[in-house]
Amino acid sequence: MTFEISIVLVIILITVVLFATELLPIEITALVSLGLLLLTGVLEPAEAFTGFSNPAVITIALLFALSYALQKTGVLEYFVNFLNKLARRSTSLGLIVFLFSIAILSAFINNTAVVAIFIPIAIRMAQKYSISPSKILIPLSYAAIMGGTLTLIGTSTNLLVNSIMITSTGEPALGMFEFTRYGIVILLVGMIYIAFIGYRMLPSRTITGNLTQNYHMGSYLTEIKITPDSTLAGKTCLDRAISQNYDVVVLDILRDNERLSTNIRDTKLLPGDILFVRGAVEDLLRLKKIEKVMLLTDEKLTHFELTQLDNVLVESLLTDQSDLVGRSVMEINFRRHFGAFVLAIRREGAILRSKIAHIVLKAYDTLLVYGPREKIQAMSSSGDFIVLQEIESKLKPHRFWWLSIIVLLAAVIIAALGISPIIKNCLLAVIILLVIKVITPNEVYHSIHWPVIILIASLIPLGIAIQTSGTADWIGGNISNLVTNVPDSMKGYVLLGVLYLITAILTEFSSNAAAAIIMVPIAVNAAAQIGLMPRPFILAICFAASASFATPVGYQTNLMVYGPGGYKFTDYLKIGIPLAFILWIAATLLIPVLWPFRSV
Repeated sequence: MTFEISIVLVIILITVVLFATELLPIEITALVSLGLLLLTGVLEPAEAFTGFSNPAVITIALLFALSYALQKTGVLEYFVNFLNKLARRSTSLGLIVFLFSIAILSAFINNTAVVAIFIPIAIRMAQKYSISPSKILIPLSYAAIMGGTLTLIGTSTNLLVNSIMITSTGEPALGMFEFTRYGIVILLVGMIYIAFIGYRMLPSRTITGNLTQNYHMGSYLTEIKITPDSTLAGKTCLDRAISQNYDVVVLDILRDNERLSTNIRDTKLLPGDILFVRGAVEDLLRLKKIEKVMLLTDEKLTHFELTQLDNVLVESLLTDQSDLVGRSVMEINFRRHFGAFVLAIRREGAILRSKIAHIVLKAYDTLLVYGPREKIQAMSSSGDFIVLQEIESKLKPHRFWWLSIIVLLAAVIIAALGISPIIKNCLLAVIILLVIKVITPNEVYHSIHWPVIILIASLIPLGIAIQTSGTADWIGGNISNLVTNVPDSMKGYVLLGVLYLITAILTEFSSNAAAAIIMVPIAVNAAAQIGLMPRPFILAICFAASASFATPVGYQTNLMVYGPGGYKFTDYLKIGIPLAFILWIAATLLIPVLWPFRSV
């Protein structure tokens, strides 16, 4: 092992640890990796910035814009709602049609956009079939992940690996539907597993019919203020039977900056007193209405705002593209900005109850928001949130809405026929939509998931460093040594299985792009050292990098359904590990059949 290889291995280790621990946002972690490559002299500046001009990165950005064009018209939701009308009589058939629709859509447009659109639809479907949303949301994410493996453009990983393969091996480019050979196997196996095994293993952790129960909000801590016209003014908690009538527990009383913590139930309450209370959201709202008190966060609302007859209580998912990510409710001035206020925050299975105003928001936090219906509608249209209840999505067709479908299909078909490359087709498609004003330049800019673009562009140089430093040869040689004593007829299968397994584990704790970039050069070198064609191993890396089922952090769509489904981390392990194991065995056995180890 050379000194340069040691440096690259340390950088890989630092990168993976930062991804796994989430100490930094994923795009910052990628930039740290890039900075270390420059700082240590492993790469020259010209090499370090090649990722930002990589055709795969540009294509991914263009596909974000095309996905947004479809999303903007509402045609995707209309499409799936239409399909579900065909299966109204059967819950099982309805769910299967729904999930297959998600998978097919994810084969051609960004699966994060698909899941964002259909989380609210999945919840409404759960209500329709009288089942728990937690029975549907993980299958929704899995269907989107599996659908992305069907085509070259189905996931950014496929495009990225194709670009790396072309530049590093000289192999012919991967075809638009070359992935479909095995991708359809993944989809069918996955759907059968979900229908007959996974569905039964999923918890019924959320309940339809009641918003606070739907998302397992349970009880939480907040403050209420005694107003001059409150029926509690001049009375004690015992007089008004607060505990018995509302199931609300008063923990402390704040009066003139003095906290009263003893003999609370017999303390006469005065106007201006602030009560620190614990209770379910619905009970606190009932208390507010009957006893005429004010609910408070660290941002105070007026009595008028709190007593609007058209106020609604909704659950909202903070998107990863929102400018609110990384800022606290107080910094945002949420009440003035949105005309509503946050009652509670759910994050990765935990409910954050106290000091809401000071909590720094993260992507895919679920916020329990209370405010006027028209303000919630505006909040839904802001692009910062996916409102999961109350506000119905409507089809808002542009007069040329059909053009979005036509240009995307044309881009795919022309690329599949080999007439022109996908990057050229996507660029022309976006230009057409801009000229016809189906989308605007500002919408194109905001539709691009810049953290994903920065992530991939910053990690591509790591793949270059792995190859040029000899790290790929060194790791590949060590992996190929594992099959030294294996019969020649089985060497390829064992090597492919090992590489798939390493990639699948790596992708669960880092990004799928990082897993692919690290593993492709290693797979190519390992295959070369035992005299086998690189293509089946490269395809195995593609499919393994997209096989993130066992953790919520391995794939964006898994994280998106975490809060709304009321899941625990162990739910993903319980349902995801068996599926990942089945697909590992299937890949080891079938990929060499579809892509032989040796040319005929």
